[in-house]
Amino acid sequence: MAAVTPRVFVSHLAGVPVFDPNGDQVGRVRDLVAMLRVGGKPPRLLGMVVEVVSRRRIFLPMTRVTGVESGQVITTGVVNMRRFEQRPTERLVLGEFLDRRVRLKETDEEVTVLDVAIQQLPARRDWEIDKFFVRKGRGGALRRKGETLTVEWSAISGFSLEEQGQGAESLVATFERLRPTDVANALHHLTPKRRAEVAAALDDERLADVLEELPGDDQVEILGKLAEDRAADVLEAMDPDDAADLLSELPEADKERLLALMRPDDAADVRRLLSYEERTAGGLMTTEPIILRPDATVADALARVRQQDLSPALAAQVYVCRSPDETPTGKYLGTVHFQRLLRDPPFTLVSSIVDSDLVPLAPDTPLPAVTSYLAAYNMVSVPVVDESGSLLGAVTVDDVLDHLLPEDWRETDFLGEEEITGGR
Repeated sequence: MAAVTPRVFVSHLAGVPVFDPNGDQVGRVRDLVAMLRVGGKPPRLLGMVVEVVSRRRIFLPMTRVTGVESGQVITTGVVNMRRFEQRPTERLVLGEFLDRRVRLKETDEEVTVLDVAIQQLPARRDWEIDKFFVRKGRGGALRRKGETLTVEWSAISGFSLEEQGQGAESLVATFERLRPTDVANALHHLTPKRRAEVAAALDDERLADVLEELPGDDQVEILGKLAEDRAADVLEAMDPDDAADLLSELPEADKERLLALMRPDDAADVRRLLSYEERTAGGLMTTEPIILRPDATVADALARVRQQDLSPALAAQVYVCRSPDETPTGKYLGTVHFQRLLRDPPFTLVSSIVDSDLVPLAPDTPLPAVTSYLAAYNMVSVPVVDESGSLLGAVTVDDVLDHLLPEDWRETDFLGEEEITGGR
């Protein structure tokens, strides 16, 4: 039986401290940011507005929140210090939802929102608004009495978007149902003006996923219409190899300016990828494969493989390295395939089941040789190792296919005739 995730009322979060994993206080919660959705779905919680020591208000994505507990919020420790700016599709929960007058659908009775409950979805990092605590009767300073009750999101009207609504807000909410590839296909067929409006309304993570699926000229066009700080945020959210491919299409001055705005660790990964020739293993690889130390167990490996954000190709195997367990300095010892992880007991050390016979690729291996290697060994991912034996990254089959298919393959409508035009 699945564990029930706790429900949290947002009034209890206002002003609570936010801590990093080391116990140091980052700031305090000042509001929560949600996005309305069509089809009667509860609003998705995007993140929190956190006021840091300098009184600057920054945005903390829910994907970087590891714990919402009594009297405190715990983050991953990675915080973007750029000032929070509300986007057209975003709603402030404390600032815009509380004290709002809405109606109960069943009786058409007007009620006042007193509090909002949020809940994390099972087995995911996503959060959504779950329930509303409301008071019947009209509000105001002199009228505080009235029956109170807790109702589901679906039981009220006054917030949700209508299916026929126009503007980027409704279109973005509609796109939420689609895979990034499908959104990219729809976005490609919009007018440049409409494409820029929708891109501006998407959150950073979603826009990053969609950019990775768009043709290069569309990527450059959209990135060029974003504010530079926002563009840097989106590049940070992209896979490093995709970010490097996009930046390689820009003029040198623009590329360096955006790299300077990115977090140093993210920029370092992208710069390293840009140093390799495009159609080589080094130019194709991602710098973020799953890496484990020799003393890790099968249970540790399976926990990493289950991470929601991993592509199937990257989740197909893990790489074992001597410390440090990161690219580009970890000493490569071998590969453990996903099927082998399923066959061995959870307490088994990965060092005892590592495949050390599989010869890794050098970073200057040309694309045809990479393709032949994947085909010959029936692999979906292969490690890239330098002369000193350090793991640099991994080349996945999807990145190889991107370079083997015709340049305009992303512009081919292989999904059927139906497309979303968003009222162009």
